[in-house]
Amino acid sequence: MTTRKPGSSFRIAALACGVILASGCASTPRNPDDPLEGYNRAMFAFNENLDKALVKPVAQAYDYVTPKPVQTGVGNFFGNLADPWIGLNNMLQGKPAEAFSDWMRFMVNSVFGIFGLLDIASEARLPKHDEDFGQTLAVWGVGEGPYFVVPFFGPRTVRDAAVLPVDLVGDKVWRAGHVPTRNAIRVLDITHARATLLGADRTLEESTFDKYAYLRDFYLQQRRYKVHDGNPPVEYEDFNGASLPGQSPRLVDMAAVAAIARLELVDPMAVGAVETAPVPNHE
Repeated sequence: MTTRKPGSSFRIAALACGVILASGCASTPRNPDDPLEGYNRAMFAFNENLDKALVKPVAQAYDYVTPKPVQTGVGNFFGNLADPWIGLNNMLQGKPAEAFSDWMRFMVNSVFGIFGLLDIASEARLPKHDEDFGQTLAVWGVGEGPYFVVPFFGPRTVRDAAVLPVDLVGDKVWRAGHVPTRNAIRVLDITHARATLLGADRTLEESTFDKYAYLRDFYLQQRRYKVHDGNPPVEYEDFNGASLPGQSPRLVDMAAVAAIARLELVDPMAVGAVETAPVPNHE
């Protein structure tokens, strides 16, 4: 009769489990939307560390000392500054009604809303839109390209990363002539956008095993949803082969929205996607 040393069964079982896990990892296909995953994960970690070391602490201080009505006014102010550029992109996309609505919003809020601190236009039923030059190129037929994480600015596609300088030129804050004033306003914009998302950080940390993959899939779905004005074509598929929903989208997970907006740093409009964009499929 053959005898086994104590603990040998445990070692054999552990080895078998290791082989199974390794086989499963080896058979997992790479995400075709993310051929630059090695670089992207490294840049994602860089942006995360920057947020933890600098952006988040400043945002926490801002949130602590700034009354909520003042924060609302700050958000309205920056949203108002974005409306002319949004309107121009709507016009370039062949949506003149939306473009004129955006420009009317800017005039109404600038004149009657104390330079945009009050959102009078929304009460007048002039809806807030969210368009940029990357979306305009998509309407013109330019493909999105691979997923790409930009230093400091966070998740993009190659198409959207390439036109990021154009969107910055369209931003009235970046075009301010007085450099110290421009920098101060830019810091306030980033700080305010980050402060609005402080409450969702723990939810994100506890909701997913691989935060990078979760945010990548969410970002691509949310971006395609915005590009196609809420009705993306069925040829878009997520990593698990599930088609993106077109009609009747589910409510977005707030934690994912928070992380996207936090990593982009310059796109507080991502918060507005809470009731409009689909969530990624991670079943």
